[in-house]
Amino acid sequence: MKNVLIAAPVHTVLTDGLQAAGYECIVHEKINQQQAYELVKDVAGIITSTRLQLDKALIDAAPQLQWIGRMGSGMEVIDVTYAESKGIRCFGSPNGNANAVAEHALGMLLSLNKRIVQAHGEIKQGLWLRDENRGVELESKTIGLIGFGHTGRAFAKKLTGFDMQILAYDKYHQTNFPPYVTHCETLAPILEQADIISFHVPLQADTTHYFNQSFLEQVKKPFILINTSRGVVVDNEVLWLGMQQNKICGVCIDVWEEEPINAMSDKQKTLLKNIASLSNAVLTPHIAGYSREALYKMSKILLDKIVMHR
Repeated sequence: MKNVLIAAPVHTVLTDGLQAAGYECIVHEKINQQQAYELVKDVAGIITSTRLQLDKALIDAAPQLQWIGRMGSGMEVIDVTYAESKGIRCFGSPNGNANAVAEHALGMLLSLNKRIVQAHGEIKQGLWLRDENRGVELESKTIGLIGFGHTGRAFAKKLTGFDMQILAYDKYHQTNFPPYVTHCETLAPILEQADIISFHVPLQADTTHYFNQSFLEQVKKPFILINTSRGVVVDNEVLWLGMQQNKICGVCIDVWEEEPINAMSDKQKTLLKNIASLSNAVLTPHIAGYSREALYKMSKILLDKIVMHR
Protein backbone atom coordinates (compact mmCIF):
# COMPACT_ATOMS: atom_id res chain seq x y z
CA MET A 1 0.00 0.00 0.00
CA LYS A 2 1.15 3.53 -0.75
CA ASN A 3 1.46 5.95 2.17
CA VAL A 4 -0.47 9.22 2.41
CA LEU A 5 0.32 11.93 4.97
CA ILE A 6 -2.85 13.51 6.36
CA ALA A 7 -1.64 16.88 7.68
CA ALA A 8 -5.05 18.47 8.22
CA PRO A 9 -8.39 17.73 9.88
CA VAL A 10 -10.43 15.65 7.43
CA HIS A 11 -13.69 13.72 7.42
CA THR A 12 -13.52 9.95 7.59
CA VAL A 13 -15.04 9.81 4.10
CA LEU A 14 -11.58 10.78 2.84
CA THR A 15 -9.48 8.42 4.96
CA ASP A 16 -11.88 5.53 4.43
CA GLY A 17 -11.98 6.22 0.70
CA LEU A 18 -8.21 6.44 0.39
CA GLN A 19 -7.78 3.17 2.28
CA ALA A 20 -10.32 1.50 -0.01
CA ALA A 21 -8.29 2.80 -2.98
CA GLY A 22 -5.14 1.13 -1.66
CA TYR A 23 -3.52 3.86 0.42
CA GLU A 24 -2.27 3.72 4.00
CA CYS A 25 -3.16 6.96 5.83
CA ILE A 26 -0.62 8.43 8.25
CA VAL A 27 -2.56 11.01 10.26
CA HIS A 28 -0.66 13.95 11.81
CA GLU A 29 -3.14 16.83 11.99
CA LYS A 30 -0.88 19.01 14.13
CA ILE A 31 2.38 18.36 12.31
CA ASN A 32 4.89 21.17 11.91
CA GLN A 33 7.11 21.92 8.93
CA GLN A 34 10.24 20.36 10.42
CA GLN A 35 8.49 17.12 11.37
CA ALA A 36 7.13 16.84 7.85
CA TYR A 37 10.58 16.41 6.30
CA GLU A 38 10.92 13.01 7.97
CA LEU A 39 7.39 11.84 7.30
CA VAL A 40 7.23 12.67 3.57
CA LYS A 41 10.21 10.54 2.54
CA ASP A 42 8.07 7.64 1.36
CA VAL A 43 4.62 9.14 0.76
CA ALA A 44 2.69 9.05 -2.49
CA GLY A 45 0.25 11.74 -1.41
CA ILE A 46 -0.15 14.61 1.05
CA ILE A 47 -3.38 16.16 2.33
CA THR A 48 -2.80 19.64 3.79
CA SER A 49 -4.64 22.80 4.76
CA THR A 50 -2.58 25.75 5.98
CA ARG A 51 -0.30 23.95 8.42
CA LEU A 52 2.36 22.92 5.89
CA GLN A 53 4.08 24.91 3.19
CA LEU A 54 4.55 22.56 0.27
CA ASP A 55 7.51 24.51 -1.06
CA LYS A 56 10.35 23.29 -3.27
CA ALA A 57 12.36 22.01 -0.30
CA LEU A 58 9.55 19.90 1.15
CA ILE A 59 8.50 18.62 -2.28
CA ASP A 60 12.11 17.57 -2.97
CA ALA A 61 12.12 15.70 0.35
CA ALA A 62 9.30 13.49 -0.98
CA PRO A 63 10.78 11.61 -3.98
CA GLN A 64 7.76 9.30 -4.32
CA LEU A 65 5.15 12.08 -4.15
CA GLN A 66 2.46 11.75 -6.82
CA TRP A 67 -0.20 14.20 -5.67
CA ILE A 68 -1.08 16.91 -3.14
CA GLY A 69 -4.60 17.63 -1.91
CA ARG A 70 -5.55 21.00 -0.42
CA MET A 71 -8.44 21.08 2.06
CA GLY A 72 -10.27 24.32 1.27
CA SER A 73 -9.44 27.24 -0.98
CA GLY A 74 -6.18 29.00 -1.72
CA MET A 75 -3.32 27.11 -3.31
CA GLU A 76 -0.71 29.57 -2.05
CA VAL A 77 0.55 26.98 0.46
CA ILE A 78 1.72 24.81 -2.45
CA ASP A 79 4.37 25.63 -5.04
CA VAL A 80 2.04 24.38 -7.74
CA THR A 81 4.31 25.32 -10.63
CA TYR A 82 7.24 23.39 -9.23
CA ALA A 83 5.11 20.42 -8.19
CA GLU A 84 3.53 20.12 -11.62
CA SER A 85 6.95 20.43 -13.28
CA LYS A 86 7.80 17.20 -11.44
CA GLY A 87 4.60 15.49 -12.54
CA ILE A 88 2.88 15.92 -9.16
CA ARG A 89 -0.84 16.63 -9.44
CA CYS A 90 -2.28 19.35 -7.19
CA PHE A 91 -5.94 19.23 -6.16
CA GLY A 92 -7.97 21.90 -4.36
CA SER A 93 -11.50 21.89 -2.95
CA PRO A 94 -12.56 25.58 -2.93
CA ASN A 95 -16.19 24.77 -3.66
CA GLY A 96 -16.32 22.56 -0.57
CA ASN A 97 -16.42 25.41 1.93
CA ALA A 98 -17.86 28.21 -0.23
CA ASN A 99 -21.33 27.93 1.30
CA ALA A 100 -19.90 27.90 4.83
CA VAL A 101 -17.92 31.08 4.15
CA ALA A 102 -20.94 32.76 2.57
CA GLU A 103 -23.18 31.95 5.54
CA HIS A 104 -20.50 33.15 7.95
CA ALA A 105 -19.99 36.44 6.12
CA LEU A 106 -23.74 37.06 6.13
CA GLY A 107 -24.00 36.15 9.80
CA MET A 108 -21.22 38.55 10.72
CA LEU A 109 -22.76 41.34 8.67
CA LEU A 110 -26.19 40.90 10.24
CA SER A 111 -24.64 40.68 13.71
CA LEU A 112 -22.81 43.94 13.09
CA ASN A 113 -25.70 45.87 11.53
CA LYS A 114 -28.23 44.66 14.09
CA ARG A 115 -25.70 45.09 16.95
CA ILE A 116 -26.42 41.55 18.12
CA VAL A 117 -22.99 40.83 19.62
CA GLN A 118 -22.86 44.21 21.35
CA ALA A 119 -26.39 43.91 22.77
CA HIS A 120 -25.80 40.35 23.96
CA GLY A 121 -22.71 41.46 25.86
CA GLU A 122 -24.66 44.28 27.49
CA ILE A 123 -27.49 41.96 28.52
CA LYS A 124 -24.93 39.73 30.26
CA GLN A 125 -23.89 42.80 32.23
CA GLY A 126 -27.49 43.54 33.26
CA LEU A 127 -27.97 46.38 30.76
CA TRP A 128 -31.14 46.85 28.70
CA LEU A 129 -30.23 49.42 26.04
CA ARG A 130 -32.62 49.87 23.14
CA ASP A 131 -31.97 53.25 21.54
CA GLU A 132 -28.22 52.68 21.77
CA ASN A 133 -28.63 49.45 19.79
CA ARG A 134 -30.91 50.64 17.01
CA GLY A 135 -29.95 48.56 13.98
CA VAL A 136 -29.41 49.25 10.30
CA GLU A 137 -31.13 47.29 7.52
CA LEU A 138 -29.45 45.79 4.48
CA GLU A 139 -32.35 46.60 2.18
CA SER A 140 -31.45 49.21 -0.48
CA LYS A 141 -27.76 49.15 0.47
CA THR A 142 -25.00 48.58 -2.10
CA ILE A 143 -22.44 45.86 -1.50
CA GLY A 144 -19.28 45.42 -3.54
CA LEU A 145 -17.79 41.95 -3.83
CA ILE A 146 -14.12 41.87 -4.77
CA GLY A 147 -13.42 38.40 -6.11
CA PHE A 148 -16.21 36.41 -7.72
CA GLY A 149 -15.08 32.83 -7.56
CA HIS A 150 -16.77 30.11 -5.49
CA THR A 151 -17.16 32.11 -2.25
CA GLY A 152 -18.01 35.42 -3.89
CA ARG A 153 -20.76 33.76 -5.92
CA ALA A 154 -22.08 31.87 -2.89
CA PHE A 155 -22.23 35.10 -0.85
CA ALA A 156 -24.00 36.95 -3.67
CA LYS A 157 -26.64 34.21 -3.78
CA LYS A 158 -27.28 34.59 -0.04
CA LEU A 159 -27.70 38.34 -0.44
CA THR A 160 -30.39 38.15 -3.11
CA GLY A 161 -33.16 37.97 -0.50
CA PHE A 162 -32.22 41.33 1.03
CA ASP A 163 -33.11 43.59 -1.92
CA MET A 164 -29.60 44.98 -2.17
CA GLN A 165 -27.63 46.22 -5.13
CA ILE A 166 -24.84 43.67 -5.59
CA LEU A 167 -21.73 44.81 -7.46
CA ALA A 168 -18.96 42.36 -8.28
CA TYR A 169 -15.44 42.79 -9.62
CA ASP A 170 -13.04 39.99 -10.48
CA LYS A 171 -9.81 40.55 -12.34
CA TYR A 172 -9.77 36.99 -13.66
CA HIS A 173 -13.45 36.09 -14.06
CA GLN A 174 -15.19 38.34 -16.56
CA THR A 175 -18.10 36.17 -17.71
CA ASN A 176 -21.10 34.19 -16.44
CA PHE A 177 -22.31 36.73 -13.89
CA PRO A 178 -25.84 35.93 -12.63
CA PRO A 179 -28.61 38.43 -13.46
CA TYR A 180 -28.92 39.62 -9.87
CA VAL A 181 -25.29 40.83 -9.86
CA THR A 182 -23.94 43.92 -11.61
CA HIS A 183 -20.62 43.03 -13.20
CA CYS A 184 -18.00 45.77 -12.75
CA GLU A 185 -15.20 45.83 -15.31
CA THR A 186 -13.12 47.95 -12.94
CA LEU A 187 -13.10 48.70 -9.21
CA ALA A 188 -14.42 52.22 -9.80
CA PRO A 189 -18.17 51.54 -9.28
CA ILE A 190 -17.48 49.72 -6.00
CA LEU A 191 -15.20 52.49 -4.75
CA GLU A 192 -17.84 55.11 -5.63
CA GLN A 193 -21.08 53.41 -4.59
CA ALA A 194 -20.50 50.66 -2.02
CA ASP A 195 -21.84 50.85 1.53
CA ILE A 196 -20.22 47.46 2.18
CA ILE A 197 -17.06 45.99 0.63
CA SER A 198 -16.34 42.27 0.95
CA PHE A 199 -13.13 40.50 -0.09
CA HIS A 200 -13.23 37.02 -1.66
CA VAL A 201 -9.82 36.77 -3.31
CA PRO A 202 -6.98 34.24 -3.15
CA LEU A 203 -3.66 35.24 -1.63
CA GLN A 204 -1.13 36.05 -4.33
CA ALA A 205 1.24 38.86 -5.24
CA ASP A 206 -1.45 41.21 -6.54
CA THR A 207 -3.80 40.68 -3.58
CA THR A 208 -1.26 41.12 -0.77
CA HIS A 209 -2.37 44.30 1.05
CA TYR A 210 -5.03 44.77 -1.62
CA PHE A 211 -6.74 46.91 0.96
CA ASN A 212 -4.11 49.57 1.63
CA GLN A 213 -3.86 53.32 2.15
CA SER A 214 -4.50 54.05 -1.52
CA PHE A 215 -7.59 51.84 -1.54
CA LEU A 216 -8.95 53.52 1.59
CA GLU A 217 -8.48 56.98 0.13
CA GLN A 218 -10.36 56.04 -3.05
CA VAL A 219 -13.55 54.86 -1.33
CA LYS A 220 -16.09 57.66 -1.54
CA LYS A 221 -18.48 56.80 1.31
CA PRO A 222 -18.13 55.47 4.87
CA PHE A 223 -18.32 51.70 4.48
CA ILE A 224 -18.33 48.34 6.23
CA LEU A 225 -15.37 46.10 5.40
CA ILE A 226 -15.72 42.30 5.36
CA ASN A 227 -12.74 39.97 4.98
CA THR A 228 -13.22 36.22 4.96
CA SER A 229 -10.46 35.53 2.39
CA ARG A 230 -6.88 35.82 3.67
CA GLY A 231 -5.57 38.05 6.44
CA VAL A 232 -2.73 39.52 4.40
CA VAL A 233 -5.25 40.88 1.88
CA VAL A 234 -5.99 43.68 4.39
CA ASP A 235 -3.33 45.95 5.83
CA ASN A 236 -4.40 45.99 9.48
CA GLU A 237 -2.68 49.29 10.22
CA VAL A 238 -4.73 50.94 7.48
CA LEU A 239 -7.84 49.16 8.79
CA TRP A 240 -7.28 50.66 12.25
CA LEU A 241 -6.60 54.08 10.76
CA GLY A 242 -9.79 53.95 8.70
CA MET A 243 -11.84 53.10 11.77
CA GLN A 244 -10.28 55.91 13.79
CA GLN A 245 -11.13 58.31 10.96
CA ASN A 246 -14.71 56.93 10.81
CA LYS A 247 -14.21 56.26 7.13
CA ILE A 248 -14.70 52.57 7.96
CA CYS A 249 -17.95 52.43 9.93
CA GLY A 250 -17.75 48.72 10.75
CA VAL A 251 -15.70 45.58 10.19
CA CYS A 252 -16.40 41.86 9.94
CA ILE A 253 -13.04 40.10 10.03
CA ASP A 254 -12.46 36.34 10.11
CA VAL A 255 -8.78 36.36 9.14
CA TRP A 256 -5.74 38.29 10.35
CA GLU A 257 -2.34 39.19 8.91
CA GLU A 258 -0.64 36.89 11.41
CA GLU A 259 -2.37 33.85 12.94
CA PRO A 260 -3.00 32.53 15.54
CA ILE A 261 -2.65 34.99 18.42
CA ASN A 262 0.38 33.27 19.95
CA ALA A 263 2.21 33.64 16.61
CA MET A 264 1.46 37.36 16.25
CA SER A 265 3.99 40.15 16.61
CA ASP A 266 3.33 42.64 19.40
CA LYS A 267 2.15 45.16 16.80
CA GLN A 268 -0.45 42.77 15.37
CA LYS A 269 -1.61 41.73 18.84
CA THR A 270 -2.16 45.39 19.74
CA LEU A 271 -4.06 46.06 16.52
CA LEU A 272 -6.24 43.01 17.12
CA LYS A 273 -6.98 44.05 20.71
CA ASN A 274 -7.77 47.62 19.71
CA ILE A 275 -10.13 46.68 16.90
CA ALA A 276 -11.81 43.90 18.90
CA SER A 277 -12.62 46.41 21.65
CA LEU A 278 -14.78 48.51 19.31
CA SER A 279 -18.55 48.16 19.27
CA ASN A 280 -18.60 48.27 15.46
CA ALA A 281 -16.32 45.26 15.00
CA VAL A 282 -17.20 41.56 14.74
CA LEU A 283 -14.15 39.29 14.72
CA THR A 284 -13.83 35.50 14.52
CA PRO A 285 -10.75 33.19 14.59
CA HIS A 286 -10.57 32.02 10.95
CA ILE A 287 -13.63 29.78 11.18
CA ALA A 288 -15.75 31.01 8.27
CA GLY A 289 -15.12 27.89 6.18
CA TYR A 290 -14.80 25.57 9.16
CA SER A 291 -18.31 24.14 9.38
CA ARG A 292 -18.97 20.46 9.98
CA GLU A 293 -20.64 20.17 6.59
CA ALA A 294 -17.71 21.85 4.84
CA LEU A 295 -15.29 19.33 6.35
CA TYR A 296 -17.28 16.54 4.71
CA LYS A 297 -17.71 18.32 1.39
CA MET A 298 -14.04 19.26 1.06
CA SER A 299 -12.97 15.72 1.99
CA LYS A 300 -15.37 14.14 -0.53
CA ILE A 301 -14.32 16.51 -3.31
CA LEU A 302 -10.65 15.72 -2.76
CA LEU A 303 -11.30 11.98 -2.61
CA ASP A 304 -13.17 12.05 -5.91
CA LYS A 305 -10.40 14.04 -7.63
CA ILE A 306 -7.63 11.83 -6.26
CA VAL A 307 -9.34 8.56 -7.17
CA MET A 308 -10.28 9.86 -10.62
CA HIS A 309 -6.73 10.87 -11.54
CA ARG A 310 -4.62 8.22 -9.81
